[in-house]
Amino acid sequence: MENTRNTTETPPPTSSKGGRARREPRDGLFANLGELSKARLNALVLGTTAVGFAIAPTDQPASVLFWTLVGTGLVAASASMLNQLVEMDRDGRMLRTEHRPLPAGLVSRRSVFVLGVVVAYVGVVVLGLMVNLLASGLALANLLIYVLVYTPLKPRTTLNTLVGAICGSIPPMIGWAAATDGISNGAWLLGALLFVWQLPHFFALAMIYRVDYERGGFAMLPVVDERGEITAQVILITSLILIPLGLSATALGISGWISGIVAISLGGMMSVLALMLYVKRTDQAARKVFFGSLAYLPIVLGAMVIDRGPFGQTPAQSETVSLTSTP
Repeated sequence: MENTRNTTETPPPTSSKGGRARREPRDGLFANLGELSKARLNALVLGTTAVGFAIAPTDQPASVLFWTLVGTGLVAASASMLNQLVEMDRDGRMLRTEHRPLPAGLVSRRSVFVLGVVVAYVGVVVLGLMVNLLASGLALANLLIYVLVYTPLKPRTTLNTLVGAICGSIPPMIGWAAATDGISNGAWLLGALLFVWQLPHFFALAMIYRVDYERGGFAMLPVVDERGEITAQVILITSLILIPLGLSATALGISGWISGIVAISLGGMMSVLALMLYVKRTDQAARKVFFGSLAYLPIVLGAMVIDRGPFGQTPAQSETVSLTSTP
């Protein structure tokens, strides 16, 4: 096993600041809104929210799913805006984020703050009025954790990734709550799966951009773990945990055996990639884990939805624990 990370790979083109190639800022209203709302990341939020709704035992009409996605998307966009507002100066130091509208000077702090607060308010109200109070409360709690806990922790402790993973685990629970007006075993399982999946995903990404995160002053695990040994261990352990977690959906009757086979297969793939990273500890191996995780989530969740739906064998059987129910 190598004791240090491989530094012999040919680096990509660099800017005058050194490191990875910089991205030029893109001016324009829609481009700025897309950057401020982290549109690609929040597409994942909406996708996992929809999965939670689709897998839950419910006869709710599609209109409820529509308003769930509208409200959740607005709250998620607000969280991204307020996060970038706090991190503007640090983002300006990083080649990966210096193009964002705030550090690039394309928008003002005041306008982003006002927009973020208004969008959050509208999203929470939409969920409360058009869906239910539980879904609205979960979205609001997620916003507060992301902005008031996760964001301040990022420059202070490597545990920030765990807190961020909590935020990423809540969207499928919002979808489940929207469908059933309650939380049951299926919702907790989906949340746990999302929580664990994020750790190899984001730790691998942080390994790739370790120098950039260090430049920005963020306390990511790979920044303090310069040899990458601890980070690789965490990635390997959490990748292995994905195997029984994915299979648990079948064991609990949330989805059928087809999705169980898919989960075992993809979890095995993640574990092999993580083992290669543990042995080599190179950026190239970290990239394979990162892209492997990008393949894992939509395939496994998609299999659960299909196996739960018309082509599935086993419907969700967990009894919903409604907040409004009485003993």
